[in-house]
Amino acid sequence: MMKRKKNTVEDSATLITLSDHPEQTYGSVETCVAPQENKNVFSDGVTRIDFVLVWEESVNPLKPAELEELSSGSSRDTQRKWRTEFLSRLQTAGLHQETKEVVQGKTKTTYVLLNAPWNVLCYYAEEISLRVPLQVVTTPISNWSENILEKLHIPNIMAQDVPNLPPDYYTCQFRSNKLERFLGHENKDTFFKTTQRHQILYEILARTPYGALKSGEVGVGRLVSESVLTAAFPLHEGSFEIPRTPVDPQSLNMRQILHHYWARWACWRKYQPLDHIREYFGEKIALYFAWLGFYTGWLLPAAVVGFIIFLFGIWLMVTDVPAEELCSSGGAFVMCPLCNICSYWNLSSICYTYKAGLLFDNGGTVFFSIFMSLWAVTFLEYWKRTSSILSHRWDCSEFEDIEERPRPEFTALAPMTVRNPVTGAEEPYFPETHRLSRTMTGNMVVILMISLVLIFLIGIILYRSILSIIIYRSHNSFFIFSAGRIASLTGSMLNLLVILLLSRLYTYLAQILTRWEMHRTQTKYEDAFILKVFIFQFVNFYSSPVYIAFFKGRFVGYPGNYDTLLGIRNEDCGSSGCLIELAQELLVIMVGKQVISNIKEFVLPKLKSWWHTRKMKPAPSQEVIDDPDTSPEINPWETNYQLLVCEGLFDEYLEMVLQFGFITIFVAACPLAPLFALINNWVEVRLDAQKFVCVYRRPVVERAQDIGIWLTILQFISYLAVISNAFLIAFTSDFLPRLFYRYSAGSMSGYINSTLTVAPATFTQNQTSCRYRGLRDEKGQHTQDYFHLLAIRLSFVIIFEHVVLMIGRIIDWMVPDIPEEVEIKIKREHYMAKEALAENQCLSRTVLEEVERQTFELRRRIQSPTNSISPSSSPSPEHEDKPPP
Repeated sequence: MMKRKKNTVEDSATLITLSDHPEQTYGSVETCVAPQENKNVFSDGVTRIDFVLVWEESVNPLKPAELEELSSGSSRDTQRKWRTEFLSRLQTAGLHQETKEVVQGKTKTTYVLLNAPWNVLCYYAEEISLRVPLQVVTTPISNWSENILEKLHIPNIMAQDVPNLPPDYYTCQFRSNKLERFLGHENKDTFFKTTQRHQILYEILARTPYGALKSGEVGVGRLVSESVLTAAFPLHEGSFEIPRTPVDPQSLNMRQILHHYWARWACWRKYQPLDHIREYFGEKIALYFAWLGFYTGWLLPAAVVGFIIFLFGIWLMVTDVPAEELCSSGGAFVMCPLCNICSYWNLSSICYTYKAGLLFDNGGTVFFSIFMSLWAVTFLEYWKRTSSILSHRWDCSEFEDIEERPRPEFTALAPMTVRNPVTGAEEPYFPETHRLSRTMTGNMVVILMISLVLIFLIGIILYRSILSIIIYRSHNSFFIFSAGRIASLTGSMLNLLVILLLSRLYTYLAQILTRWEMHRTQTKYEDAFILKVFIFQFVNFYSSPVYIAFFKGRFVGYPGNYDTLLGIRNEDCGSSGCLIELAQELLVIMVGKQVISNIKEFVLPKLKSWWHTRKMKPAPSQEVIDDPDTSPEINPWETNYQLLVCEGLFDEYLEMVLQFGFITIFVAACPLAPLFALINNWVEVRLDAQKFVCVYRRPVVERAQDIGIWLTILQFISYLAVISNAFLIAFTSDFLPRLFYRYSAGSMSGYINSTLTVAPATFTQNQTSCRYRGLRDEKGQHTQDYFHLLAIRLSFVIIFEHVVLMIGRIIDWMVPDIPEEVEIKIKREHYMAKEALAENQCLSRTVLEEVERQTFELRRRIQSPTNSISPSSSPSPEHEDKPPP
C-alpha cells in the first residue's frame, strides 16, 4: 500500500515563455511555441525544482536483534545526524526545500526537492564563472558534407529538420553588477538555463560539509557513497515519449526532440543534433557524441578500402602460384613435428589454411597499412579543427586555462590557499611534494598490475602448449589434426575473459588512487585517472596480439636444438604462419569485446531498469483494483528515481580508443577491422543515445574544452601504428620474402621449397628426413639469404616509418588546428565582452541596487567563520526571493 504526504496545492503551473523576439532573449530549453504543463515544481505550482535528494528507510517493526544492534550504537543514527546537518547547511546557504515522503510496503522513500533563489544563482554564477549571452550570432551553422552535397546537387539523405534549434550567442562571464548588459535579464526565471541551474546546485551540494572536514565528510558524493543518501540528481524535462495525438513539433520538450530525432534506430543515417544534445546534457557529453559521430564517419572510407583489399585477397586465393604449388605437392614436403610428442605431417595438409592466410597476408596489406597510417593522422587533424569550432560555438574555448574552477571536493579538503597567477583569486592549494609522493605510490600500483597482466600472458602461452600436448596424446585423429587451431582459439577466448576481469579490478583501484592524489580541477583529475587506466588497459588488451605479431615463433630454434621456457618447448607459429593467428586473435578480442559490450549496454540497462521499477512499484490499493482509472499519477521525482544512475563517459571513450588501436596498430593483419568497427559504431551511437535519453537519470552538466587526454592518447596510438605496421610487414608478413624471391628467381615458381630447410642429420638419426621453415644450412646455421633478407627488412622499416611520418607532418602543417573564421569570432567575442563590462557605460540603478545588496550580503556571510559556504536568507513558506535581513 502506498501513502503520499503532499501539500494541498496541486502542481498545475505552465512553462514561462520568452518574448516574441528570440534574438533579444537568452535561448534556453524553456522556449516553446505552445505552453506545456510543467510538473517539475514545488507544491505551490510556481517554484521550480532544481535538484532532488533521496533516501530510503525501513518502516518495519524492529526485531529484538535489531534493537540490540541499535542500543550498541548502529550507523543509522549517524546517517540521520549527517542528513540533518547537511540539509540544515543547505538551508543556511539559501536553498529552498520541500520534503515529500512515499511509503511503499516496508520502505519509506523521502524526497527533498531543492530550489535556488535568484540571489543564490547570481552569487554562484559569478563564483563558478558561468557564461551568459551578449548578442545573437547570425552566422548560419553548416558542415562540410552538407556543403559538398549541395554543390554537387546530390540529395542529402543525412539531413533532417530538428525543431527548436538552440540559438548561438556571443557570451562572456557573468557579473552581477553588469546584469542589464546581458540578453534576457528582464526574466529571472529563464535568464539562467536549466543546465546552468543544475551546475550551481551541484556546486553547492558538492562543497557543503556535513561533519568533520579532516575526515573528508564533505559533499553529496560522499553521502551517496556512504549510503546516507541513495540518490541525488536533477530532473528530466518530462517524458521522452511523444503524444499519440498529432502535435506541433515546435511544442515538444527537448527530451522528446532528442528521442524522436536522435535516439531512435530509424535515425541511424541522420546527422546528430549536437546543439540540442549540448543544450540538454552539456558540453562534455555533446563533445563525446560529436567525436563518436566524426570518428564513425571517417571509418567509412577506411572500411571500403579494407573490404577491397579483402576481395583482392580472395582473388589471390585462386591465382597465387605458391599456394597452388603447396596444395599440389602431395607428400613431397614432409614436415618435422611441431612439438616433442607430435608426429610428422605433410605440408599439403594445410592447403586451405594457407589459402585463408592470403586473405590477410598479401601485397595489398602494405598499401592498406600506409593508407591507415595517413588516415589516422588526417582524421586527428580534422578532428582538432572540428573540436575548436564546437568549443567556441559552445563557449568552452578558454575553459581549461581561465574559467575552470577547482573541484568542489578539492576546495573542501585542501589544507591551504594560494593566489591564482592567472585570475588573481585566492584558491585552495595542495602541496606538490605531497601530490608527487602520492602519484609515485599510484604508479607503483600500475606497475604491479601490469606485471600481473604479463604473468597471465605467460600462463596463457603455457596453456596453449600444454593443451596441444594433451590433444596429441588423445590419439583422436580429428582433434590431432586441429590441435594448434583449437589451442590458439581457446587461448584467445581465455585471454579475453582474463582481460575483462582484470579491467574491472584495476578501474576500481585507479579511482581510489586518483581521488587520493588530490588533483585541483576536474580536467586534471580525469586526465590522471584516464592515463592510469589506459596504460594498464593498453598492456592488458594488446599484450597477446603483440606477442603473436612480434615474438611468437622468433625464438624456437631448429630441430635438434629447440629453445625452451620452464622446460616446455617455445611456442612456434601454426602450420599456416603467425599472421593468420594474429588476425584470429584480433577478431576474437576486438569483435568479441564489442559484441559483449553491446549486449551488456542493450540488455543490462533494461534488466536493471525493470528490476528497479518492480522493486519500487507499490501494491495497488482496493480502490485502484475496483477502478483502474483512479490510480494516482506518479510524480516526476519518483519517475526519475526509478531510472538508472548515469555511469559517465569513461567506459565509452575507452572502448572506442581501444578499438582505434586495433584498427591502426594491427591493421596489416586484418583489413576487415575498420568494417567491423564501423558496424559496431553505428550500433554504439544509438545504444548510447537511448541510454542517456531513456534509461539514465539526467546527469549534472559538465563543461569541457575538448575530449581531454584522449586526444593525446589517440595521437600516441597513431604514431605507434606506423612503427607497428612497419615491423609487422617486414618481420611477420610474407610480403618481403616473396618480393625478395621474385627479384632473385624472376618468378614465384619454387617459392615454397625455398622457404623450407632440411633438418640436421643429428635430429633425424636414420628416421624419415623432414623439413622445417627457415633459411638455414644443414648444420642449422643461418644462410647468406637470411642476412640479405634481414637487411631488406630493416631498410623497409626505416623507409616506411620516415616516409609515412613525413607525409603525416606535411598534413599536420597543411591543416590548421583552428579555422580562420573561428579566430575572427574569438576576437569579436573578446571585443564585445570588453565593451559590455566597461565601467564608463550607464547602468540602471534600480535593478543593480537589489542585486548588489544581495551579493554583498552573501559575500559577507561566506567570509564569516561560522559558515563554510555562502548562505542567504532562509526560505519563507511562500519561497519568495527576499533580501537578507
